[in-house]
Amino acid sequence: MTDTDADIAPDPDVPSPEFADPESVLRLPRLAAVTAVPGGRVIAAIQQADEHGARTPSALWELDPAGEAPARRLTASEKGEGGPRPAPDGSVLFTSARPDPEGGSVEDGAAIWRLPVAGEARLVASAPGGLELLAVADDGTMLAATSVLPGGTLEDDAERRTARKDAKRTTIWHTGMPIRQWDHEIGDQERHLLLVSPGGEITDLTPGVGTVALTSASADLSPDARTVATTWTRRVPGGETRSDLVLLQVATGERRTLLAADEESQVSSALFSPDGTRLAVLRWTHSTPASTSLPRLEIRGTGGEGEDVAVVVPVHLGDLTPTDLAWAGPRTLLVAGDLHSSGAILAVDAATGTVRTFADGGVFSSLSVAEDGAVLALRSDVATPPRPVRIAADGAVTELPAPGGIDVLPGTLEQVETEVDGVTVTGWLCVPTGASAADPAPVMLWIHGGPHASYNSWSWRWCPWIAVAHGWAVLMPDPAMSTGYGDAGLNRGWPRRPEVVFGECEALLDAVLEREVLDGTRTAMLGASFGGFLANWIAGHSDRFGAIVSHAGLWALPQQHRTTDAAASKMRVHRHEDEDPEWYAASSPHRAAAAITTPMLVTHGNRDYRVPVSEALRLWWDLVSGWDGEPEHMPHRFLQLTSENHWVLTPSNAMLWNRAVLAFCAQHVLGGPSADEAIFW
Repeated sequence: MTDTDADIAPDPDVPSPEFADPESVLRLPRLAAVTAVPGGRVIAAIQQADEHGARTPSALWELDPAGEAPARRLTASEKGEGGPRPAPDGSVLFTSARPDPEGGSVEDGAAIWRLPVAGEARLVASAPGGLELLAVADDGTMLAATSVLPGGTLEDDAERRTARKDAKRTTIWHTGMPIRQWDHEIGDQERHLLLVSPGGEITDLTPGVGTVALTSASADLSPDARTVATTWTRRVPGGETRSDLVLLQVATGERRTLLAADEESQVSSALFSPDGTRLAVLRWTHSTPASTSLPRLEIRGTGGEGEDVAVVVPVHLGDLTPTDLAWAGPRTLLVAGDLHSSGAILAVDAATGTVRTFADGGVFSSLSVAEDGAVLALRSDVATPPRPVRIAADGAVTELPAPGGIDVLPGTLEQVETEVDGVTVTGWLCVPTGASAADPAPVMLWIHGGPHASYNSWSWRWCPWIAVAHGWAVLMPDPAMSTGYGDAGLNRGWPRRPEVVFGECEALLDAVLEREVLDGTRTAMLGASFGGFLANWIAGHSDRFGAIVSHAGLWALPQQHRTTDAAASKMRVHRHEDEDPEWYAASSPHRAAAAITTPMLVTHGNRDYRVPVSEALRLWWDLVSGWDGEPEHMPHRFLQLTSENHWVLTPSNAMLWNRAVLAFCAQHVLGGPSADEAIFW
């Protein structure tokens, strides 16, 4: 389809969903990114499920920075358009796998496109392995990343890919760890950094880089396009890796290590200041049996004019766990993150490290600074999906009209807390409209994953309001090891002690169950990832719940710690089972398989490399083989998601997952019909 504004009528605002129907919720438009563009424009990427619920392609929309006029859609294609970034001339750069209407060559992967202020989008650059747009310099030069088959060059990559595809070769030659990441293999491709001129000329900055150095690198381009700051990963003994911060000189290819990872910490990202004299650097300490991985932010000189490379300004963020960085000027760094079951944006003085609160009252992401100094961001909370906002210099917040808003929720939201061993444990309680002492609501306890995470914002994958619309109250605690509570909060309960986390969650559950509108005799427990591990552990150590749902949960820890894509950190923390037999005996859920009496719904994705599907397969065997009654009476069920990774991302699969969970819990807690009969394929 064309990209001309006049040819595409803006989609009407989608009304608030009928939460009782998961499909209605999962078809709601989703704000994925927002960015300020020169000339005072605001561009957003908005995702929405396609007709079949197979994908959620995104499109670019223009928003009114004054917050008055409705949004208007700029692009539309089957492949979708995303990752918008401003160009100096006021155009918008984005990536898409859409075909070139002018007949130019576009590879199978995403290419870089330019959408001018007026007119249609034009292809800028493409590569056989696709392009990821990382940064844009002051003169419009772009930093991008691509994938190249090992041992080859950008020039011969297309030919080598065709030969590999025609021969159906799928082998990978491994020389060390890691070999997997999240849902894809490592070693079959090299990730290269590219310089792309405004006219589309491509220069490979890292030829022959190998398969490890830039696999998951975070990189930025200096404003003058002369230097690239990137993380650079190297292997070290024991199957581990370390990520340094290096500076690449664009003109010469010279690589200089600015900050070498050591036994204490390694770099995760770096961001140039607008004048190029400073770098905001985020480091994480290495997790050990005594301490988890902790965030450390510092501002370093780059050696450019007016700033000595030796200058290092440490920044103390208090309880905030950082998630997003953006410069608001040469001296001011904005840091968004989790804070106390909510979130905030902190403003940091780059010269002194002094911190002040710039905005709070929600979780902020996709930070972007406009020409007038206002900050554009997406803001969310447990009751509100991400919404585009404009934050003025004085902190005043204006929400910008955009598709996907929620008008009415099927219940109420309240922050709750209790005290456990002198520590305040907080969480969020969702109660369905109409719950009363005469008709109390059954209760679901949800335990989040991570374990370093927080129930502080909207979730499309685990939306409590779907359950609330079906009459359930949902309690979402932030127990030990949650983000947003400083180092002490992250370390409380370490190293991943399930009895500590469940103790805090159960205490908060008991506290809210004192309310007459909640029915403590009808409860279910749900969790994913670390929460799934807790679900599996709770199943063997408690019979208080009528049903337990475990998604992507760890089951046999001696097995999982060696097969996960994060094996190095897992083994560093927990070591071999013969080195810490007491922890494994008390913590590995499979040790208590014989004690499980609660009906369990196990759900897992085949492409999950973080918690391999072998965990679910072994758990399922233990449940089925351990059932001593008639097979047709076995209460447990397994929902296998053969195309999903650690998450359930395909809308149609997410719809079925929600229906399966609700039907299973209704059967075993509420006495409803068999979930087998309630699931429609």
